[in-house]
Amino acid sequence: MANQEVDQSKRKFLIAATSVAGGVAAAAVAVPFVTSMLPSERAKAAGAPVEADISKIESGSMITVEWRGKPVWIVNRSQAMLDGLAKHDDKLSDPKLAVTSQQPDYCINPARSIKPNIMVLVGICTHLGCSPSPKLQTGGDMGADWVGGFFCPCHGSRFDLAGRVFNGSPAPINLVVPPHKYISDAVLLIGADDKGVA
Repeated sequence: MANQEVDQSKRKFLIAATSVAGGVAAAAVAVPFVTSMLPSERAKAAGAPVEADISKIESGSMITVEWRGKPVWIVNRSQAMLDGLAKHDDKLSDPKLAVTSQQPDYCINPARSIKPNIMVLVGICTHLGCSPSPKLQTGGDMGADWVGGFFCPCHGSRFDLAGRVFNGSPAPINLVVPPHKYISDAVLLIGADDKGVA
């Protein structure tokens, strides 16, 4: 009888040990399988928000950062640039921003921005995906009536300093304003969207 009790305890021990070993083996197989279904670090980085230090952008100039593989322009518009925005609404295809998908709701305003002087635009033409050239100065090689903005040399689309497309341009709609918010007065987070507020 004593031998039978010893056998029972051995049996229970072996069953428990086998169950634990089987559970560990199942977890060892499942973890790599599950993690292979998660997005890679590269994929996460491709869609992750990007911080941009805007403290060093001088008035009237711009910087370019990359977000989701696209160039994003951040322009610190001078007061003269802002004043010029209202002077050519009659020359624009969508001056009232009727195509609302081109900017977040918090950027549906004459400056198409959270802070009037800071413009944030995806630098890809809405015609065929070319990259327009910034022409921030007035006049010059664009003509005396040019108020500054962006020009796509591929097919001639013209956009103002709010990314609004001019009449007669091949581009059908305004440049895209990506979702963004301010983390501080000096740091902008592109790709984060909680109504533009930090």
